[in-house]
Amino acid sequence: MKLRTLIALALALALAAVIAWGALRIVRGAAASPGSETPTTRVKRGSVAITVTARGELQGGNPEVLGAPTVAQDSLNVTFLRQPGELVAPGDMVAEFDTTQQEYNLREAQSDLAEAGQSLAQTEADNAASDEESFYAVEAAKTAVKLAEQEMRRNGVSAALVARQNEIALEAAQNHLKQAEQDQLNQKKSTAAGLAIQKANQAKAQMSADLAQKNIDSMTLKAKTGGYVSVQPNTFNSFFATTGMTLPPFQIGDTVRPGMTIAQIPDTQSWEVGAQISELDRGHLTAGQAVAISVVALAGKTFSGRVKSLGDSTGSAWDRKFVCRMSLDQAGPDLRPGMTSNLVITAESLDNVLWVPFQALFEKDGRSFAYLKTATGFTPRDVKLIDRSESQAVLTGLNEGDVVALSNPSEQKKPASQQQSAAKAISK
Repeated sequence: MKLRTLIALALALALAAVIAWGALRIVRGAAASPGSETPTTRVKRGSVAITVTARGELQGGNPEVLGAPTVAQDSLNVTFLRQPGELVAPGDMVAEFDTTQQEYNLREAQSDLAEAGQSLAQTEADNAASDEESFYAVEAAKTAVKLAEQEMRRNGVSAALVARQNEIALEAAQNHLKQAEQDQLNQKKSTAAGLAIQKANQAKAQMSADLAQKNIDSMTLKAKTGGYVSVQPNTFNSFFATTGMTLPPFQIGDTVRPGMTIAQIPDTQSWEVGAQISELDRGHLTAGQAVAISVVALAGKTFSGRVKSLGDSTGSAWDRKFVCRMSLDQAGPDLRPGMTSNLVITAESLDNVLWVPFQALFEKDGRSFAYLKTATGFTPRDVKLIDRSESQAVLTGLNEGDVVALSNPSEQKKPASQQQSAAKAISK
């Protein structure tokens, strides 16, 4: 019995020792938690594709632009407008504007035209009467001259006094004839000038009527080509435009300014994608680069394309972006304007280069460096950044296989409370 008791006691002590040793390992493992270890990676050599990703909106290339007519009005009201994405054929009406003002202008012009026509007819009648009157005056003066010349033939047998009277009468008749002929000439010039003025007034009224009718016709916007209607944002309200809020599309009842673009009909055989891309990626992009385009609404389908153009940078100093337009190499029957598209632009491909994950590259005071792992710990090592993608950094200054830190080793040595404080400070 005593031996059994000693064996049981020995087993109990051994079990307690094993439990204590396990607890010690657990405590040590907890003290050396993964959060206190510095994550690392190795420098690799190989090919790196420099890509730029973005999200854009599908648009038809070379669209037909339909704008409000440029008429002499401060504003126009939309009375008819196709729905966004509605399919139209050539000649179909896309939008229409209120023609009340132009119809009033047409009636006024037509009234002026009728009045000008009446004035012209009256002037022509008055001119005809004046011409006839001046004609008879000249003919009467010619008759008087002939009578005076016949009286002059008697001067050889008449007394000297009578002969002198006949000479005076002939001279007076000749002078009267000259005056009548001059009056007739002046009358013709005057009537011609008056008639020209009336014709000019009539032409002006006709032009006003034609312009009013043309303006009325221009109030109806018709499609010249078939396709899907893309209704444009309403920029008439300057408040939305200046605050950066999303602008609503035009709709029936909206007020627009003459000349504003109301809708577009994209060319569905020449699709494009427009995207806002960060200014930091501009140096990677040039026209002609390959683009992989996946339309969100068409799962599993990817379209190839090319960078078409790079626009000017806009936006605040801390968030500068530029518009990049990409053309699709082929069209698809399922594509529609406005579809959201994910873009992957292949800027360039670098072969046989050293690279690390982008998290392993640090920058401070204008220098780039990595934390190289050595026998004594992590040491900052200056590197030269060759290029970068969204996830990789191509560099020189390290060797293939070198172990580098993916985070700042000095931050890993701090207590958890200090790490949280530092993280909060960085997020701010």
